[in-house]
Amino acid sequence: MTRAINMHGRWPRQVLAALLLWLPLLAWAQPRAWLDRDRIAMGDTVTLNVESDQGAPDFTLLRNDFDLSGQTSSRQVEWSNGSMQQRNLYGVALTPRRSGALVIPGLQVGSARTAPLTLQVDAAAVAGPDSNAMAFIETVVDDETPYVQQSVGVVVRLYFASQLASGELVLDTPAGASLQRVGDDRTDVRQVNGRRYNMVERRFLLIPERSGTLRLAGARFNGRSAGGFFDDFFGGGDGRMNATGADRTLQVQAQPAQAPQPWLPLQSLQLRYTSAPTSARTGEAANVVVEATAEGATRAQFTDLPVPDLGTHAQVFAEPAQYEESFNGSTPRLKITRRYSIVPRQPGSLVVPGPRLPWWDVRAGKAQEAKLPDLTLTVAAGNGAGNTSPAPLPPIDTDAALPGSDGQDSRIAATDPRAGGLAERPWPWMAAAIGLALLWLLTLLWGWQRGRRPRAAAPAAGTPSVPTVASGRAGLAELRRTLDGEGFEQVEAQLCAMAGVERIEQVIARLDDPAQRQVLQDLQQARWGGQGDLASLRARLREVFRDGPHWSTAAGAADTGLAPLYPPRRT
Repeated sequence: MTRAINMHGRWPRQVLAALLLWLPLLAWAQPRAWLDRDRIAMGDTVTLNVESDQGAPDFTLLRNDFDLSGQTSSRQVEWSNGSMQQRNLYGVALTPRRSGALVIPGLQVGSARTAPLTLQVDAAAVAGPDSNAMAFIETVVDDETPYVQQSVGVVVRLYFASQLASGELVLDTPAGASLQRVGDDRTDVRQVNGRRYNMVERRFLLIPERSGTLRLAGARFNGRSAGGFFDDFFGGGDGRMNATGADRTLQVQAQPAQAPQPWLPLQSLQLRYTSAPTSARTGEAANVVVEATAEGATRAQFTDLPVPDLGTHAQVFAEPAQYEESFNGSTPRLKITRRYSIVPRQPGSLVVPGPRLPWWDVRAGKAQEAKLPDLTLTVAAGNGAGNTSPAPLPPIDTDAALPGSDGQDSRIAATDPRAGGLAERPWPWMAAAIGLALLWLLTLLWGWQRGRRPRAAAPAAGTPSVPTVASGRAGLAELRRTLDGEGFEQVEAQLCAMAGVERIEQVIARLDDPAQRQVLQDLQQARWGGQGDLASLRARLREVFRDGPHWSTAAGAADTGLAPLYPPRRT
């Protein structure tokens, strides 16, 4: 009995001793996370350290509030209670995206999770040109009170006083708007308050999507300077360079009820003729070129220049518009150029109505209309025009045919060869007849000698008759090169040369492949009717003509033994 009591009293002491031995090991196995500091300013960077023996932590949850960079890892080995303990240390640099109290959630490390942490981020002091700071940011917005769907130019300029080794300039997209970067960065060197700064200018395009207050957060820059000789030698400074721009607030106006449609908010719009002919000919194209310059617009929101409607008086072929985007200071600028080929159908006076474009003036807050005056073309009859009437015959002098009239002698002189003295001098006619006879004999002799020469074997009946140029490898290689790097005019010229014709319509008639005929017809409609995408047409042309044109078969001409009436065309 006493022994049993002693045994029962000894069990609690053994269990307690085992727990005391295992508690340090359990604490050591638990992953631990900590920050190198718990309070920073906006734009600064803090390091998060995680110590664990269960693998690498998952930092995915941190990307909502932080930008991650500079991830590191190291391994530690220690002896504890006669056994070797291995620990891994992971580090990551965190740059907060907003100010305030940010919570770093618990990170999953193997089967365990770290404890959450709190980081206090103070609003960064915005440095300006007067602060004499190492770096500062300047933000320029071309319109503080834009309309919905108006293109607003935003220019961000970063000034820094030392050379940069690396850096990142970020401008976040505001809620309720779209923001895209435009063009390449511009660099310059400027003097600000007597100090020399390097300047990097970056342009953005901001398009509000709804009316109301729009807050554009200031741009942020995080980087490292290259450092100087004394910094490297004495170890002064860590090379970090941060800057934050000021926030901008825009008041976005709604689309006015009386605004013209389609909705086109602009700062200015100007139209002009760069080519305006005053005369034309029937069946021939007269080129009219219109240029539009829009301040505060992009290619995506601008509509095409309208095509004039001339009814049955003329045909109008409009080429695709050419766009050129640029910036005028901080305002986006768009230049559109479009060419119209006008082919009159009848002579006379042809009035070409000038283009008209309704738009909304964002500066004056009212509807405007850009327009050009009408063009009046004096149309003359073209060469070989079908409506050209033949010259009238001279009137017949009936009085000269009356017997006994005074004009009898002149009538006889005009109809009787003897009256003109021809009977007295027949030698010119005889010489001409002899010359023609000699030429006829020479022609017979030439034909007889040509018939005695051995003739090349004529192609068998039913053999396909195709242009000789198209069958050569040089012609196919030239066609492929033209399709890859030349314009559509050169492509049509190469196909005409391979077919031995002058017009692309004749090429289409000679092709046997329906796909090749259709893509050439679509090309004509896209070039002259403005229908279709030229980029996709080039891809279709490469596809259907990858092994050359497929010409239609034609029955060979019967061999009659005579030379052809016209010599074969040489290309």
